[in-house]
Amino acid sequence: MAYEPAESSYEVPEPLYGAPESMAYEPAESSYEVPEPFYEAPEPMAYEVPEPTPYDVPELPLYEAPASSLPSRSPGAAVPAMGAPARAGGRAEARRAARRRRTVEKPGTLRRLLPQALVVAFLAGGTSAFVANDKAVQVSVDGVPRTMHTFADDVQELLEDEGLDITGHDIIAPAPGAALASGDQIIVRYGRPVMLTLDGRRRRVWTTARTVDGALRQLGVRADGAYLSASRSSAISRTGLALDVRTERTVTLMADGSERTIRTNAASVREMLEEVGIALRGQDTTSLPLTSFPRDGQTISVTRITGAKAVREEPIDFETEKTGDPSLAVGTEAVARPGRPGARRVTYALRTVNGVLQKPKKIAEEVVREPVAQLVKVGTRRLPDSVPSADGMNWGALAQCESGGRPGAVDPSGAYGGLYQFDTQTWHALGGGGRPQDASAAEQTYRAKMLFVQRGASPWPHCGRRLYR
Repeated sequence: MAYEPAESSYEVPEPLYGAPESMAYEPAESSYEVPEPFYEAPEPMAYEVPEPTPYDVPELPLYEAPASSLPSRSPGAAVPAMGAPARAGGRAEARRAARRRRTVEKPGTLRRLLPQALVVAFLAGGTSAFVANDKAVQVSVDGVPRTMHTFADDVQELLEDEGLDITGHDIIAPAPGAALASGDQIIVRYGRPVMLTLDGRRRRVWTTARTVDGALRQLGVRADGAYLSASRSSAISRTGLALDVRTERTVTLMADGSERTIRTNAASVREMLEEVGIALRGQDTTSLPLTSFPRDGQTISVTRITGAKAVREEPIDFETEKTGDPSLAVGTEAVARPGRPGARRVTYALRTVNGVLQKPKKIAEEVVREPVAQLVKVGTRRLPDSVPSADGMNWGALAQCESGGRPGAVDPSGAYGGLYQFDTQTWHALGGGGRPQDASAAEQTYRAKMLFVQRGASPWPHCGRRLYR
């Protein structure tokens, strides 16, 4: 007779894992997102479970009852038949027997449990691999650290996973190609553009510092005593910053007869003069343009200039116009109308530089009276070559005695002129025109001979006797 275990009120739960065609692993709730199924569920396995033999009871029950509930019997004792009355004190024994009967599974139970055991073993191996690839690393971005878990193999992959765009101006440590291990620290410092104007020279530089003070130290800019357009504590954003830096410089200043050396971070010569209290007035000027940048070691001088104006009246020379006159002998000129000079009003700029008067500069002029031209008649009539009875006289000795041999000589009184010191009335009586000193030497000698023929040597009482030598 085959042993049929009694039906038990204990129900074995349905398997936790079935064996569908494909399975998706549902991981426990975590802060990390596991990719889509990273394993393929095995195809359902075919297996056979042998039919139980009569009185075939598994040696180890799936659920082991406590030792205190097991019946005590000697080896070889008979098992009571199903439905047999209980022995004395048999209520407890009956309960124990019922428990033992419940431990015997139906033939189909093992068929259900075997696929579940395979799935559990597969998931346990996949979970171990999943945990092994997870790395806990610390990422510091611009000084802000955070701890994170990642499956990235190297730094570059981690940066890409986190969406961190890196350029050639940024600093990454370790290098992007370095492998990742749990516990690693990755430092990212973004580059920031700075439009730096240093002592008047402008250029674009890059820095990974996040403040003006850090940027100055990173760029090696000496900022002690310098002017900064932004405070040292100002933050530099990723979009950059415009920064004007003027370092302290030594400049030699010469003004008002004194020389002194000053330290300044002024942006221009004008600003430097204002700092030291030197004011420019009127036409004062400096050796460098006021808008220029004073550089270290330069010497700048201040020139004091005072200006004034002076108005003077100056003559304008008249012109001489000559016309031929046949009534006059050749070589004779007679002034028909004397010239008269004009006048102009001239304005001069008077300039004093550091107390020294400079050459006046003409800045304006105005004609106040026009000049009158002088008219001169020039003789065109030829004189005779000689005067009878006078050609043999020593006229050269007479001329030397009277005028020193000078045709244009005039005595101190102004009444006599020429080689032979004619007075104007006598000259005109002899046919001369104008003034005797204006006539040619030949004409003067000719008219002197005419006078000798008329009056002898008496016109020259002191020198007349020389005619006879």
